[in-house]
Amino acid sequence: MAATVYYATGKRKTAIAKVRLIPGNGKVTINGDENLESYFPSEFQRQDVLKPLTVTGTIGTFDVHVDALGGGKSGQAGAMRLGVARALVTYNEELRSTLRIADLMTRDPRMVERKKYGRKKARKRFQFSKR
Repeated sequence: MAATVYYATGKRKTAIAKVRLIPGNGKVTINGDENLESYFPSEFQRQDVLKPLTVTGTIGTFDVHVDALGGGKSGQAGAMRLGVARALVTYNEELRSTLRIADLMTRDPRMVERKKYGRKKARKRFQFSKR
């Protein structure tokens, strides 16, 4: 008999995280073989990924398997956080209000502003010379 698997997808900036929650003992696997500590050297990012599990009190009950693609480490951590939160809601709909109060169910809409013509970057201008 196969264990029940809870799927969800999270996005942040240009990063996408496909998350699977499998009942287990709390092991986190990223991109097949890397564990959480080696993938995210920053303690803040590790806490960010596990925040939905901590808030709902399900920290040791699921093995988390993530396929992270695109973006950088910060964007991927945010995408994983949203993916884990959404997967928890598929597991138990009653956790939605707890996650909503902790602001974990909202997709962060902020994206990099595009570069404009006649400028160095999105807003930065070339140096002005009076003479």
